[in-house]
This record gives sequence, structure tokens and C-alpha cells, in this order.
Amino acid sequence: MGLLSDPHCRRALSRLVLRLNTPLCLLSYLLGLGWFLALPLPPLAPRTYMSENAMGSTMVEETFGMGERALSYAREFAGHKKKAGGMPVAWLERTMWSLGLEVHRQPFTLTLPFPDETRERYMVKGTNVYGILRAPRASSTEALVLSVPCSPGTQNNQALGLMLALAAHFRGQIYWAKDIIFLVNEHDLLGMEAWLEAYHDINLTEVQSSGALGRAGAIQAAISLELSSDVVTSLDVGVEGLNGQLPNLDLLNLFHAFCQKNGLLCTIQGKLPRPEGDSLPAYAHSLQTLLLMVLAQASGRPRGDHGLFLRYRIEAITLRGINSFRQYKYDLTTLGKTLEGMFRKLNNLLERLHQSYFFYLLPSLSRFVSIGLYMPAFGFLILVLILKALDLWMKLSKGETGNAERLWDGDHGVREVEPRPGLLALVPPLVVCHAAGLALYFLPVLGQHVATQHFPVSEAEAVVLTLIAIYVAGMALPHNAHRALSGGGSDRGWMVLKLVALLYLALQLGCLALLNFSLGFILAATMVPAAAAVTPNGPRVLLGVLLVLGTPAVTLLLTIFLQRELEEAPAGLGEGWQLFLGALGEGLLQHHLYGSILYPFLALGAHPCWLLLWNVLCWK
Repeated sequence: MGLLSDPHCRRALSRLVLRLNTPLCLLSYLLGLGWFLALPLPPLAPRTYMSENAMGSTMVEETFGMGERALSYAREFAGHKKKAGGMPVAWLERTMWSLGLEVHRQPFTLTLPFPDETRERYMVKGTNVYGILRAPRASSTEALVLSVPCSPGTQNNQALGLMLALAAHFRGQIYWAKDIIFLVNEHDLLGMEAWLEAYHDINLTEVQSSGALGRAGAIQAAISLELSSDVVTSLDVGVEGLNGQLPNLDLLNLFHAFCQKNGLLCTIQGKLPRPEGDSLPAYAHSLQTLLLMVLAQASGRPRGDHGLFLRYRIEAITLRGINSFRQYKYDLTTLGKTLEGMFRKLNNLLERLHQSYFFYLLPSLSRFVSIGLYMPAFGFLILVLILKALDLWMKLSKGETGNAERLWDGDHGVREVEPRPGLLALVPPLVVCHAAGLALYFLPVLGQHVATQHFPVSEAEAVVLTLIAIYVAGMALPHNAHRALSGGGSDRGWMVLKLVALLYLALQLGCLALLNFSLGFILAATMVPAAAAVTPNGPRVLLGVLLVLGTPAVTLLLTIFLQRELEEAPAGLGEGWQLFLGALGEGLLQHHLYGSILYPFLALGAHPCWLLLWNVLCWK
């Protein structure tokens, strides 16, 4: 502080920032990317460990041996589901009653904001069925959930059979201190959202439920199970929830520990365990897994039914049985023992999981990167915006609009060669850009019926095409409204506007990274270079191309191709475009159905901020 109080020191510091601004920005950006690429290395990714004392050991004796009974339940369920043409509610209720559970059903209905073409539905009607195993050693104050989605066709029949077999086995044990809820939800996430809202007696969406609901205790943890085969070669775990939320790391560690105990091969992001050693193949494998998790978290989509539990502060994961690695084969008895062990350890919890991490990245199931180690990568990217903003502020404070070097000539006086625009000059671009954002948020859904009357498209196609049209039209908006004001078209005008845009973007991305680091980092990595470089005085075509490549829509398209490459299933241009259109429609649905923040953030925050930068480019 003493140095900054000295005017000579302040002048020397200002001269240093102005002269070395571009090299410092470039160095900061490269440091941010380099730090992120170094995250899978062992020094930054230590081994996972169990923090919760009640789950610190897997020394429980699993006695589940009803694998054949699980297969019998699965075959019987498949027959009744085929006969009923959907979820066999009556059969499920009878079966759960026969197992000694307290059974309840929950009919629900929901009208979608526009038709879901992938499933050909506009009005969704379904029924959730669940049974409660009351704890013999407690007073129904806490509960655990095992959920199985009732999927169409033959999918997930084995998961439901295993759940019923586990219910029969758990019913005969006397050590349960928590209620256990066995839930069968219809229509995947829609049914799960309806059940969670009814269970907690809130209404976040427009879903309508009917019927009396039975309740157990406060839910401490939940596991969603998905199996499509009676032979499983590995268990893949899904952790990403709505808006990028993650469960407590101890729950994932518990799953990994019991898989190792029972000899089960477990994967994450569909990737096999990391090769041992510090070789280049091991680093590349970990980096691929880390990038897949970043892309999945940035999408904000729940990667399984567990993703909606996290909104209610309930730790949850989704386990998917995979039948692809032919050298490994496990039956339902082994899977049942793994789930039994996990539930017995969760039954020992005296309080909610809280001692381990809630913010982390996973290069593998055995290693993790904590928030204190990955946030510096984002900080270096945001530093670029701060340095550029500081550069503009110093130039504006000196009243010079020419070359930065001329600020330090022998002339100590400041020449006013152009009129100074007031803050009123910023009003037109700010109003126009945010009006475009509001139109992007509201008009696609509100105007779908008007579009279908004038064009031969369906409602879902109308919503997506209207969204694209409004997005592209934003670049053609009248960006010269500032010229009507005195001094609005001066160089100081665009410098002030760019200063506001840089600080606005830095504030948005900084807040976003605290909620969803992956989304904040991806947007920062793509938008920061264009935001820092844009100016109306440079090579306009080159800067325009850079700015278009940094727009969130292009970022979404590129991340789709990158994800398919990392999944070793490359997509062609046509397929990638179709996936892009599907992602736009799915993002809108996720927002209206579950409250995903991705679409409103891009429409109301990132897009107007990008239009401000486009306004800077088109200033003259």
C-alpha cells in the first residue's frame, strides 16, 4: 500500500501495465490452459480417501444370495409389462405387498412446453410405485432410496428384478436404523421429479400429482440402478447432476471400495481404470476421462435419475450395468452383494455426508482434483479480462485515445481532441443487446404456434429454428444507435463500452464458475480471447471471425464434436448438426421441466454480453 500511495510508483506501474499488457494477457491465458491440462498429473490429482468415519471400512458380511430369484422377478415383470403395454402398476403393488413393504402409488401428469419429438409426446401421464421398508430399530426419522426407472421395451427389467430381490432380503434383516424406499419411477426424470416434489411437498414445476403419499424419514442418500442384461461386465457410475451439481465424494468412494472388495470392474465416463504408472498413455487416459466429466458437467443435464436428488441436498449416484467388456462377467448375486454392502454402510451414518468434497473433478475413480487445485486455471483466464479492463481504464483516465506509448511523451497536459461521451451513450447498446437476450429467452416457446401456421414445421422444429433465427439476427441489429448522442461515436465511446463488457463478462463467468466450474471454464476458454482482442480499429474481418468462433452457440457445436471424439465415436458434419439441434431443444426442455440454468444464463447473460463485444467491433 505504501508503494501505491507514491505517485511516481503508480506512474511506473501504469507504464508497465500499458506497455506489457498484451504479453501479460497472452501469458495468463496460456498459464490457464496449461494448468488445466496438468490437472490429471499425480501431484495435482491425489488418491481418493474416505473422510466419513462411519464408512471408513468395508468390513461387513454380505449375505445376499438371491440372484436366481432376481432373474425370476425380472422375467415376470417383463411379461406383465408387455401385457399391460407399459408399467404394470397392479402387479408391482401386489408383489411389494407380498414382500412386506408399505406400498403407495403416485399418478402424475405434465404438459410439456412443446412436443418432445424424440419420444413423440406432448402430454405425459404416468404412475410411480414405491414400497417403504420401515426400520425396526428407529422411528422413521431418516431414510435411504433405491430407485429403478421403468424404461420402455426390455431395458432395465433386470434392475427391477434385483431391486425386488434386495427388498425381500432386506425385509428379513433386523439391523436397519433407517427406512428404505424402493421406488419404481415411470418416464425417467419426469417421474423422478414428480415423486421428489410430492415427497417434499413443494411444486417447482408444473407437474400435477394425485393420490395420498406415504412418507418415510428425511432421505440421506439415494442410488439409482440401471441394468439391461442379466450378465454385467462392469458398473459405470454417473455423478453429474442438474446444473453440474455433484454428490459428496465419500459416496463415490464407498461405491469404489465395495466394487474392489467384490472384484467388480467399475468405470467412470465409460472409461476403464487408469493404467498404473506415470507414463504418457496413463496421462492421456486420465485427461480423456477428465475432459469427458468436464463436458458432462458443463451441459447441466442430469446424467441419470440421481441428478434430481442433489437439488434437495440428498447425496445420490446412478449405477449402470454394462455388458461390453467380454473378459469380465458378473451375475446379479455379485451386484446384489455390492448394493447390500453400500446400504449397510449408509445405514450406519449418524449425520448427512459432509466431511468430504462437494466440488471436484475425476480423472479416474481412484484420483480426484479438489476445487483448490482446479480454480487457479480459471483464475488465470479471468485475469486476462481484468488486465484488459485495467488497460482501458488507464487510457480513459489519461484522456488519450491514440497509441498507448504517447501517454508518456513530454507533454504532461491532456488534449481533448474529441467530445467525451457521458454514460448516456452506453444506454442504446445495452438496451438493444439485452432486448435481444429477452427475445431469445421468451419468443421461441411463445411463438411456436405462430411459426407452425406460416411454415411447414412441427412445434419442436419451430422452437429450435426460431431460437437460431433470433440468435443470428442479433448480429444484424442496429449497432449505431449511439451516434445519435453527442460524442457517442468517439473512440472513448467504444473504449468505455468495451470496459463495461469486459467487467460484465468477468463477473458473469466468475459467479458461474462457483456453481458449475466446467461450464465457466469452457466459456472462459472460448470467449476470453475474442473479448480481449476485439476493437473497431484492427483487422475487422479477422476479429469478426474470432468473435463468431467465441460465441456460445459455436462453443456448443464444437464441444459436441469433441465429446464424440473422446467417446471414440466420431460424428460427421451432418450428424453433428443434428446433435446440435437436438441439444438446443433438450436445453429448452431441461429448463422448463427441471429448472436448468444453462439456457437462461446463455440467453440472458452470455449472449447479450457477446453482443456488446460485437457492438464494439461494429462501432465505426
